[in-house]
Amino acid sequence: MVEGKPATKPAPLSFEEVKRQVAESVKNVKVKIAVISGKGGVGKSFVSASLAVGFALRGFRTGVIDADVYGPTIPKMLGVSRPREIMVDQTVEKIVPPYGPLGIKVMSTDFLLPSEETPVIWRGPLVARLLQEFFTKVYWGELDFLVIDLPPGTGDEPLTIAQLLAPENLDGTVIVTIPSEVSKRIVRKAIEFARRLEVQILGIVENMSYFYCPKCGERYYIFGRDTGKRLAEEAGIPFLGSIPLDPRISEANDMGVPFLLKYPDSEASKAIMEIVDKLIDRFKNRLQPR
Repeated sequence: MVEGKPATKPAPLSFEEVKRQVAESVKNVKVKIAVISGKGGVGKSFVSASLAVGFALRGFRTGVIDADVYGPTIPKMLGVSRPREIMVDQTVEKIVPPYGPLGIKVMSTDFLLPSEETPVIWRGPLVARLLQEFFTKVYWGELDFLVIDLPPGTGDEPLTIAQLLAPENLDGTVIVTIPSEVSKRIVRKAIEFARRLEVQILGIVENMSYFYCPKCGERYYIFGRDTGKRLAEEAGIPFLGSIPLDPRISEANDMGVPFLLKYPDSEASKAIMEIVDKLIDRFKNRLQPR
């Protein structure tokens, strides 16, 4: 620095340069899948966490980005504790993501906060910058699947991820809904959002399809029936499957134990694994399990 002159700030990177860095960072990830929903409260993060565990159970190297910056829940659902310090791989000068069950790599805003109760009070540009760094500053290495749990809606955060990755570096999106007419109307917006951004829609998952009683085995359709399936047919996109309500899902989430691992023989777990297998089959030409 010349004496008497202030240091100059580096020029901000262009969007195209950021996209290039993101593409470079995930070049060794075979399949990138974003999980979205038109509204909150439909179990999107549960589906994201379950897909990641399901891929890992099938022998695939898996990572998860918890891109729901204001409401991160993936670490809790996977039982990943907040690291005492952020580890950096000095050889590549990138953050090493903490490992969850079955060797799943996880990155979340939750790891950057001083406590679970600390809110994220940021405006859009700061959130967008953080999401960029989840890709460019984190060492993902070689993975078969990277699941990206997006926040609900079609605002800044989903738009940022879609624009950074789509269409060439995002292999598709899974849309989560519940069997109600209100959710159906909102999901149509999510479908249109994906189509406008040229993101391939891999299919619809209907969560909370019915209440399954683990004691008597009866099914009770509380919110509606086959709404997600009809919506998929109307929109001309695949229907991946239905996941029933099971009171043990909430129990497992609260305990920080993946539901698929705690109750592998449950009807809900079997339904999730059927969805997992459909997605694996979709990309079977790229994949080779360990």
